[in-house]
Amino acid sequence: MFQSNVRKRLAVNKAMTLVIIACAATAITPLLWILGTLFVGGAGALSWEFLTAEPGAVGTGVPLAIGPAIQGTLIIIGLSGILGIPVGVMAGVYLAEIGRGRLAAQVRFFMDVFMQVPSIVLGIFAFLAIVLLVGGFSLWAGAFALSLIMFPIVARSTEGAMRMVPWSLREAGTALGLRGWVVTLRVVLPAAKRGIITGVLLSVSRVGGETAPLIMTILGSSQFFAGLSDPMDALPLRIWRLSLQPYDEARLAGWGAALVLVLVILAIHVGVRYWFVHRGKGLIASPGRAGA
Repeated sequence: MFQSNVRKRLAVNKAMTLVIIACAATAITPLLWILGTLFVGGAGALSWEFLTAEPGAVGTGVPLAIGPAIQGTLIIIGLSGILGIPVGVMAGVYLAEIGRGRLAAQVRFFMDVFMQVPSIVLGIFAFLAIVLLVGGFSLWAGAFALSLIMFPIVARSTEGAMRMVPWSLREAGTALGLRGWVVTLRVVLPAAKRGIITGVLLSVSRVGGETAPLIMTILGSSQFFAGLSDPMDALPLRIWRLSLQPYDEARLAGWGAALVLVLVILAIHVGVRYWFVHRGKGLIASPGRAGA
């Protein structure tokens, strides 16, 4: 009887293990297929001139380079992070540590709804609120539109990460005579650092590939950075424009730009995780230095 039950459990365990492996393979296969397609289609376009020069026109002999688009993508992601990440982290801290009752529930509902708003709607809002008022397309307008996409993602991720921190850590800090804001800043936030960084990187991945808000805000340009109040190119915009042209040269450049965009986002992920997690450096102190 006992041996029969053990055999049954082992069989069920093996079956479920195979099912889990099959599900994981099913989830990974499309990603590998996409990456492989990008590499096969875009690797032929990669060159130093393609990555650093200003774009030319089809048939002129000048390559359809993406130098300004790479520069613009990095700048606008940085500006969007400066605007959206602090607001998102502070909102997450409020929801996790302070917010109670009806107001907190309404804020959470607002965040959840805001994450589902189509990006083109946020782009139109930034167009009406900034572009029309200022009188021109600019990097600031694009960064504002993308920050509206970033901050609810960061806020909900920060709240979830902070709620995963054991309450005993807060009690220990309070028992040592620390004020509530000190406990939050020096104990809870460092303990939730990995989850917060994951939310930040998810928001960066989301805004890094957005095209619609940029069409309405930064418009695009074939020149390198000239100022925050001027139009600028970005990789999603360049890919979109190249995809509209019926020329093989433009399509090859579009595949190359798409591959570079994926590599840029991947480099940001690897760099941020290594710097803030593995090296334990950054604006938030590590738990080991919280009591220093």
